[in-house]
Amino acid sequence: MYLNGMGLRGIERVKGVHHTTIIYWVKKLGEKLPDVPKEDIIPEVGELDELETFIGSKKTKFGFGQQ
Repeated sequence: MYLNGMGLRGIERVKGVHHTTIIYWVKKLGEKLPDVPKEDIIPEVGELDELETFIGSKKTKFGFGQQ
């Protein structure tokens, strides 16, 4: 669930255990993963997650374009 993007507290609600237990599970399973590849190896596929926020001002004071 964590690897598929579900948050720790979301997993907590689904599984019915405290989120610190979920963190412990993730850390323990992470220790069993193989080491990262060497830096001189260029991957064929890359993935980038990005979060963008935009804060702007409203053009109208009321809904539907009314001034």
